[in-house]
Amino acid sequence: MLTAPPRTGKTTVIRRLAELLREAGVPVRGFVSDEIREHGHRVGFTIEEFDGEKAVMAHVSWVSGPRVGQYGVNVLEFERIALPAMERALTTKGAVALIDEIGPMELLSPAFMPRCVTLFAADVPVVATIHQRSRPALKSRVDAELITVTAQNRDELPRTLSRLLSA
Repeated sequence: MLTAPPRTGKTTVIRRLAELLREAGVPVRGFVSDEIREHGHRVGFTIEEFDGEKAVMAHVSWVSGPRVGQYGVNVLEFERIALPAMERALTTKGAVALIDEIGPMELLSPAFMPRCVTLFAADVPVVATIHQRSRPALKSRVDAELITVTAQNRDELPRTLSRLLSA
């Protein structure tokens, strides 16, 4: 599991790792979250399955539904993308699961944490990003290594992880 403060490069590490794994012929399953920026300000987040669908999962302009900070969160859109992506990680032979991220917005889904537990318990390599202040049960798993992404390691980390996962 990769952790770091916001805007440190966790998503960048996951995207680059996905590229390197694909180049090595390893199937990549899962999803990535990205910021939506307008006029230099973050206004929301998207979720995108690797090589698949994309949706807006949170936005400052949304006034109904659950909220995390200033963002309204569309849990159904998150689940529509994330849950099938995680299922494909379980059923694709030789796949590596990349999950970006396990954080407060994602944890609004009652189905997400059980799916994470299933994925981590399966015989599937998983790399997940996790919000630094988050304390879900997965963060303390004894069979998961917690790596802090820093400005010093974020460029080499995708290559290091790729070598480990494609060996």
